[in-house]
Amino acid sequence: MLSQHSPAVFQEEFQMTFATSCFSVLPFGMNGIGGIGGVSIGWRPIVALHIPDGFLNLPVIGVTWVISIALIALALQRVQAEYQDRTVPLMGVCAAFIFAAQMINFPIPGGTSGHLLGGTLAGALLGPWAGSLVMAAVFIVQGVLFQDGGITVMGANIFNMGLIGTFGGYYLFTAIRRSLGRNKLQSMVVASAVGAWVSVMAAAFVCAIQLATSGTVPLGVALSAMLGWHVLIGIGEALITVATLTFIWRSRPDLFFHPPRRSAVSVAQPYSVR
Repeated sequence: MLSQHSPAVFQEEFQMTFATSCFSVLPFGMNGIGGIGGVSIGWRPIVALHIPDGFLNLPVIGVTWVISIALIALALQRVQAEYQDRTVPLMGVCAAFIFAAQMINFPIPGGTSGHLLGGTLAGALLGPWAGSLVMAAVFIVQGVLFQDGGITVMGANIFNMGLIGTFGGYYLFTAIRRSLGRNKLQSMVVASAVGAWVSVMAAAFVCAIQLATSGTVPLGVALSAMLGWHVLIGIGEALITVATLTFIWRSRPDLFFHPPRRSAVSVAQPYSVR
């Protein structure tokens, strides 16, 4: 439980409680203020997007479950109707890569760390529908097998990180790339960087709204805690997304959901009927 203190103390307690519930604790040496399993915990641990059980109320849980299930069902229909069979292996490879990449944390200033979400990356390669299915599968496996996020709030975690990140990242990526030139590497780099960063910030913003709506923490505290850290985490997301997509662009550009024109004559057909 979070005690009734001044806003500054309340924010620190919220960060500590949310972070330790997500198992996002890091060693801080003598500067820690306690420990779990012998690991010291600093005052400024990461505030994670993986919401644990008990942090959302029933209405928010119900709404996010309904939206997530509806969008996943729609995505299944769209993938079956519009995508070719050869998309399935790419979905598997993409899911495995994103799952493995999320296991690797990168440090950010302040003694915390972040990891890839991958929504924009999945959208750029698979499109919004297949990409959202891949992201949902990744977060289901993480929640069920690795307790990375709660079970009852899995609908919210899938909605925030899988659906918002994938759909938002994809459409922003596509719009920027088309406006700057679809067949230019520079356009793809700018589009993927902006799409990845904005998708992380959008997911963090919605997560903060859900926490505040549930009465877990005041809105101002939730927004400052979530957005403050994810400004930096989004930069890491952008760098990883740009590096991965640039490598694919140079080696197998036909793997993009909207491949550049130069690959249309030399490699296979695109992965969906568009």
